[in-house]
Amino acid sequence: MSSRSVQYSTNPLLASKTPIWRSQLIVACIALGFIGLVVRTAYVQVVGNAFFRKQGIVRFERQLDIPANRGRILDRKGMILASSVPMPSIWASPEEMDADEAQLRALAQLLEMPLSELQTKVSDTRRKHVWLRRQLDDVTGKKIKELSIHGIYTTMEYKRMYPQGEAAAHVVGFTNVENIGQEGVELTFNTHLGGKNGTRRVIKNGQGQVVEGVGDMVPPVEGKDLQLSIDSKVQYFAYQRLREAVLENKAAAGSVVVLDAQTGDILALANYPSYTPDKRSNLSGAQLRNRALTDTFEPGSTMKPFIIGLAMEKGLVKPETLIDTAPGKLNMYGMTITDAHPHGTLSVSEVIQKSSNIGTVKIAMRIPPKDMWEMYTQVGFGQKPQVPFPGAVTGRLRPYKSWRPMEQATMSYGYGLSTSLFQLARAYSMFARDGEMAAVSLLKRQDKVAGVRVMSTEHALQVRNMLHMVTGPGGTAPKAQTMGYSVGGKTGTAHKLDGKIYAEKKYQGFFVGMAPIDNPRIVVAVMIDEPSNGRYFGGDVAAPVFSQIVQQTLRMLEVQPDMTVKPEVVAKAEVESF
Repeated sequence: MSSRSVQYSTNPLLASKTPIWRSQLIVACIALGFIGLVVRTAYVQVVGNAFFRKQGIVRFERQLDIPANRGRILDRKGMILASSVPMPSIWASPEEMDADEAQLRALAQLLEMPLSELQTKVSDTRRKHVWLRRQLDDVTGKKIKELSIHGIYTTMEYKRMYPQGEAAAHVVGFTNVENIGQEGVELTFNTHLGGKNGTRRVIKNGQGQVVEGVGDMVPPVEGKDLQLSIDSKVQYFAYQRLREAVLENKAAAGSVVVLDAQTGDILALANYPSYTPDKRSNLSGAQLRNRALTDTFEPGSTMKPFIIGLAMEKGLVKPETLIDTAPGKLNMYGMTITDAHPHGTLSVSEVIQKSSNIGTVKIAMRIPPKDMWEMYTQVGFGQKPQVPFPGAVTGRLRPYKSWRPMEQATMSYGYGLSTSLFQLARAYSMFARDGEMAAVSLLKRQDKVAGVRVMSTEHALQVRNMLHMVTGPGGTAPKAQTMGYSVGGKTGTAHKLDGKIYAEKKYQGFFVGMAPIDNPRIVVAVMIDEPSNGRYFGGDVAAPVFSQIVQQTLRMLEVQPDMTVKPEVVAKAEVESF
């Protein structure tokens, strides 16, 4: 039978009555569903409100940091050594990226980034935020903004700038891209300089764009300025003269320390090789080290004035006491101590002037080891420098009870102990301050600080007079003489240790002294490491640097010349003993 002939209106199924319970079940299900929605709504809005609010915050509310402006680093006269300037940083949201190849190519060129690297970064949709380049210059940032690429954003960040460049790099140090100190003063005083970032809460839409602010903004606490004792002009001049000396003598490195003898302020800490703080690619550890504070060496003949001063304090000798140094060799405990030239009989003053090892040893062996150790300790050898700087070394000075007689002898002329150039400069400030030792400072101080007496004024002045003789005719450092100013100091030349033995042809030459000699204003220490251009004695490689720095620094400090005629420089310095 054809389906078209069926009469649906007369179908027996339609004629049957629907059970009442079925309609009731349907109504009940609808009612239960509605009640369930009401209960769920009440739970979401009332009972579980905290959970769902938290989920909303997680998905759409963000806390943004408001960077604090890092404090400036200033020199003693207020010149800027480090400051922060706002610069644009570029980032991408891969989910939002919409750029053609021409736009990406132009962006890569402005970012100085390979196109393939840029494409890899902006195609990583697993990340919502990708840094492309941080702390660009304003011109480049503006050009990138003009590309109008959807998904590329600009954020302003602070970048650290260092106007003094490589001259002050080892003092100031640097920060990383997050503005956290990594080296030097930037690291030591990071909390003081850094301040505290502020915060603000915002609502972002699905595309990561800020829609509105939420709640109160917490303003940033700006970093505080820091004023150092460093004089930027003295620092720059010292660095330039040091650099010239290192290159001229074909040396491996060099360091200079300049102290204000009256206040204890550090006026300069210069090192070469150096680096530019805001251009640090391909740097080596040798460039980063502040050698004046972190490197140690055996100080050689620069130790002799402390022995002579101590012997006079003990009443063992006077400046005019005669010491027999003939025949230029002295056999002790199976070893031979020599002078570069035989001098015969010398006065104590001439022992310093001629830098006689034999004369110094004969005097030192009259001194109890304990007294000698105490003198070295009181002037800072073997002690941690009280200066806030990362990596400042202690040096080595063994307890006197472990000294053998031969070790006491060699330590009297600077072998068997080690020190940094900074420690050596501070130790010599005792002679400049008439026998007192005062704390030094990397932060500016206004007045002369009280010191601790180590040596009587009488004997400190007598040693200072001997140091003046060193720079005159017959001394080991006539090249230290300075136009218009009287100077005094001591040369030192030492073999370098190569493992556990002394290298035959590796030396360090140094000179440490003060000026003007009658009322010293500054103490200057110079070290030239591994000079290899035919000269290596401290009087030849370090003393000329001392002379130039003293003359320029005293003029900058407006110290009146105390000499009216040009000092007569001996044409050829006498060869110095070790």
